[in-house]
Amino acid sequence: MGKEDQGPMTSRDQTVTWEEVQRHTSKDDKWLVIDGHVFDITRWSQRHPGGARVISHYAGQDATQAFKAFHVNQDYVKKFRAPLKIGRLVDSEQQSKAIDKDFDILRETAEKMGLFKPSYVYYALLCAHVMLLEVLAPATMWYFGTGWIPYTVSLILYTIVQAQAGYFGHDVGHMGVTKTTKWAHWINYFFVGFMKGVSPHWWNHMHFQHHAKPNVMNKDPDVRLDKVFVVGDIMPLEVAKRKKNSMPFNYQHRYFYLIGPPLLFPVYFQFMSIRHSITRRLWLELACTIGFFVKLFCLYTPLLGVLGTVAYFFTLRCMESHWFVWVSQTNHLPMKIDEDQAKAWVPLQIHATCNLEKSAFNDWFTGHLNFQIEHHLFPTMPRHNYYKIQPLVKSLCDKHGIKYIVKPLLTAFRDIIKSLKHSGELWEEAYHAHHVG
Repeated sequence: MGKEDQGPMTSRDQTVTWEEVQRHTSKDDKWLVIDGHVFDITRWSQRHPGGARVISHYAGQDATQAFKAFHVNQDYVKKFRAPLKIGRLVDSEQQSKAIDKDFDILRETAEKMGLFKPSYVYYALLCAHVMLLEVLAPATMWYFGTGWIPYTVSLILYTIVQAQAGYFGHDVGHMGVTKTTKWAHWINYFFVGFMKGVSPHWWNHMHFQHHAKPNVMNKDPDVRLDKVFVVGDIMPLEVAKRKKNSMPFNYQHRYFYLIGPPLLFPVYFQFMSIRHSITRRLWLELACTIGFFVKLFCLYTPLLGVLGTVAYFFTLRCMESHWFVWVSQTNHLPMKIDEDQAKAWVPLQIHATCNLEKSAFNDWFTGHLNFQIEHHLFPTMPRHNYYKIQPLVKSLCDKHGIKYIVKPLLTAFRDIIKSLKHSGELWEEAYHAHHVG
C-alpha cells in the first residue's frame, strides 16, 4: 500500500466521481487521478520538477501510466504527492482498462529482464566517439588547411558530434543513462550546454510535453506548427476556418524543404534556447551556452576569421537541423494528430508513433529512435535495450488490435512529404469553402 492509503479516515478519503474530476481542468483549478487516488495539483504544478505544463496536460484525466513512465523512483515521488491527495475515485469507477493491466505486466517483465539498467560500457563508447570527433573536426582544418575538402570534412565531423551529443543528452534527460537527477543535470550541462550550445532545461521542458501527449493538438509542442505548417486531418480544417490570411499551406510540401529542415535549429531552436535560459534565470545553463560559443570562436576564428566562423556555425546548424528534422518527423508527422481524447497510455503513444527498420546504420543515425514506439512506451529505458522489448510490445499490440507500424527509412522520409501535401490539400479545400466565392 502507498502512503495515500495509510492512516485513519480523513477528508482525503472522500470519494470523488469522474464527472467531478473532469470539471477541474482550468489553469487555476486542476485535478488528476493516479492509481485511483485524486490529487489537486493546482499549486504543485508550478513546482513540478518536470514543468507545470507537462503535468497540467493531464488535468481532469487519469495520469497513472504517465506517472509510472516518467518517474524512475516512484516511492520517492509518492511522498511529494501524498499531501496533494483530496480523495479517491468511487469504487465503481476504478475499473482499470484491460490494456493498462497488460501493460503493467509488460513493464514488470521488462524490469525483471533488467531492461531499465544502462550499459555503462555502451555509453562510454558512445561518449568516446563523440569526443574523438569533437577533436578531429577542428584538427582537420588545422592540419590540412581550409580548402574545400578539409572544410567539408570538418563540417561533417562536427555535424556528427552535434547530432550524437544530442542523442546522448536525450538519453540522459530521460534518465536512461543515470537514475540520479543531479548527475543527469551535470552531464547535460556539459554535453548539451557546452558541447551543443543548447539549454537542457528548455529541451526537457518542450520534449517532456511531447512525450506526455504526443501528436495532441494544443498540448504537444511538436505539432504546434500552424504559423507555418498544418498537419494531420483536423488542424487544416480549423486553421482554414479561423484564418483568412495565412501561409499558402497548399504548397507546404514544397516550401518545407526551404524553411523546415534547414532553419529549425539555426533560427528557432537557437533563439528559443537562449531566451529560455535568460527568462528562467538559468545562469549556469547560459554560461554553458556561452562557453560553447567561446570554444567555437577560439578554435575556428584563427582559421576562418570571425565572419567565416559565423558562416561555418550557421552551416553546421543547418546540417544538424536537416538530420534532426528528417529523423524526428518520420516517426510522428505522418501519424494521427488529434485533439486530446484522454486515451489510455498505450494507444495514445502508438497511434502517434511508428518505427523504422532495424539496422546498424539506422540505429546509429537515429540514436535508436527507429524504435520510437518502445521509446515512447518506456521513456526511461536505455536505448540499447529497445530491441529486446520489441517482440513483447508487438504481442501486446496484436492482442489489443493496435496496428504496429515499421517502415524503411526512405519510405518514412517520403511519407513526411506525402503527409504535408495531404494536409495542405485539406486546408485549401476548406479555405475556399469558408473564404472564397
